[in-house]
Amino acid sequence: MTFEMIDLDPEMMSNQERYKLLIGSVVPRPIAFVSTISPDGVPNLAPFSFFMGVCSTPLTICFSPMYRGSDAEKKDTLKNIEATGEFVVHIVSEDIAEQMNQTAGEYPYGVDEFEVAGLTKIPSEKVKPFRVKESPIQMECKLHQIVSLGDNIGSANLVIGRVVQLHFASDVYENGRINLEKLKPIARLAGSAYARVTDTFEMERPSVKPNVTSPS
Repeated sequence: MTFEMIDLDPEMMSNQERYKLLIGSVVPRPIAFVSTISPDGVPNLAPFSFFMGVCSTPLTICFSPMYRGSDAEKKDTLKNIEATGEFVVHIVSEDIAEQMNQTAGEYPYGVDEFEVAGLTKIPSEKVKPFRVKESPIQMECKLHQIVSLGDNIGSANLVIGRVVQLHFASDVYENGRINLEKLKPIARLAGSAYARVTDTFEMERPSVKPNVTSPS
């Protein structure tokens, strides 16, 4: 299959143009539903779709909070992590999709998004931020590193965290694996669009032996 290609230089585009192409191209994106707490004890909860696993030893994940589009200020999530070094990442299932969406607004500092969305706070075991009871997977994290990628609208900070405690709903955890049909995760697309994980297929990875030369 061949395509007629359109070639674009990102340096010749506006931030909005780059952003729209980025979120429309890198799809689907898992959602990190991140809870933090301020040094004064104010809870915060917000979703981020620039999110991925990093490695299993040590168990590490990362997400990228962009600067606020309205004023290029740091989001409360980032401020809290910088101050406390702790956060909890939750996986968003279909059952809490609407509540997650309610927390995505740019609320004033000090607003408790748990209350806004009607979600239940439960204590964590190894970090101070609360967990979302309704999330089927909860990962308590300690900050490993923050990588700054600029300080303007459209820029972000990559937050890398080490997972220090895991929590799974009993119906999604089966013999050390996750049952995706029961987890029912959702993913972010572009604009207001989301995706369900309902149509999957499998492919076996090729078995390729390394070309090892026997010693002479």
